[in-house]
Amino acid sequence: MKYFSLSQQWVLLVAALLLLGSLTFKFYYYPRATPSGEPLKESVVEVLGEVPQPGIYLFKNPPNLSEAIQRAGGLKETAQVDTTSSSTILETGTLLTVTRESSQIPSPLPLSTGGQRGMKQDEIKIRIGRMAAHKLLVFSLPLDLNHVSAEDLCLIPGIGKSSAQEIVAYRERRKGFRSVEELKNVRGIGEKKYQDLRGFFATK
Repeated sequence: MKYFSLSQQWVLLVAALLLLGSLTFKFYYYPRATPSGEPLKESVVEVLGEVPQPGIYLFKNPPNLSEAIQRAGGLKETAQVDTTSSSTILETGTLLTVTRESSQIPSPLPLSTGGQRGMKQDEIKIRIGRMAAHKLLVFSLPLDLNHVSAEDLCLIPGIGKSSAQEIVAYRERRKGFRSVEELKNVRGIGEKKYQDLRGFFATK
């Protein structure tokens, strides 16, 4: 029976780990195909803050606010959530931040008649925002060309510091991008480079 040396064993172990990593990335970070061959489009929502299980969650269909909160384990404490807001459909790439804030409850009687100062009560608030740029890129979600920072632009292959500054400067001069195609008007970005970059952006 042939035995592998210690160095050969290490090489095999590294190769196995690389193969496992590539398969994990393929199946968990790229759209999976449906039986018809079309990519399965999943909605990505991140929930942070005062929830039992903060994290990033995938949904087969765009969830509403209530469904996303429940997926993260629900609220840690009982709180009133606006019925209209709870049914709001969330677009992919949404960030929900659940915070606890203190609010003052006014006293029913004025201080001049012997009333006491209002009591403080914790109130749960839910803020709706956008996931961080590096997380959006992991899930192949576009960045908003009208709000992305120069630092985050540098995360995109083919965009260096100078190109990022040119994009931001153009955006400030023109008061925003009307379409992604306007990237071709930015100095240093021609047709070829635009074709490579356009999939990374959207305008809102």
